[in-house]
Amino acid sequence: MGSSHPEDHEHADHDREGAEHAGDGAEHADHDQEGAEHAGDGATMHHRFEDAEHWAEVFEDPERDSWQQPEQVLAWLQLAADARVADIGSATGYFPVRFAQAAPDGIVYGLDIEPNLVNYLNLRAQREGLGNLVSLVCEPDNPHIPEPVDLIFICDTYHHIDARKTYFGRLTEKLRAGGRLVVVDFKPGELPVGPPPGHKLSAEQVRLELEDAGFQQLESHELEYQYFLVFGLR
Repeated sequence: MGSSHPEDHEHADHDREGAEHAGDGAEHADHDQEGAEHAGDGATMHHRFEDAEHWAEVFEDPERDSWQQPEQVLAWLQLAADARVADIGSATGYFPVRFAQAAPDGIVYGLDIEPNLVNYLNLRAQREGLGNLVSLVCEPDNPHIPEPVDLIFICDTYHHIDARKTYFGRLTEKLRAGGRLVVVDFKPGELPVGPPPGHKLSAEQVRLELEDAGFQQLESHELEYQYFLVFGLR
């Protein structure tokens, strides 16, 4: 989620052993890859993020802003002040913190499969006075979003998720009327940041997979190294 690895900077970025939520965005950069690729609708990379302080330095590196372009992302999202948001792969809070600041009357759920990152983000929210941000432990095959939300956000994490048709099919029940699912991930090919080319998915593949799971694409934008895709319920 929200957040990230350098390599694949995953939003969160993580790469959890199973699905990977990495929200953070930045993320893979240096991770140790234990996992490998799964064909078809499987995940492409898996990492462990046991040292939260270390990953906070990676995911929250100011240099990430130059290519993750968080202000542009927020401009496209146009969050309402009372928006309810679920950030899958929230990691150390790169995007969840920004969402909580942009929606002070709403609530932001940071969801991650790594308990140490969940704990880190909850402490960060407390430290920064963000009472509308809560981080929760989820599972590789189910993010367990606590309630229907206006926005499900997945940054640098989509390519980590296994059995995506099943996974995202569950999420159709977690969007409120008019809600959006947004996927930000790395474009194919060699790039200065992100996972190796063999682990990337094209925007077209993401579109086809999510349409198969019950969504329809509403918008498409491009960041320097990433695509920004918006989906609604079909």
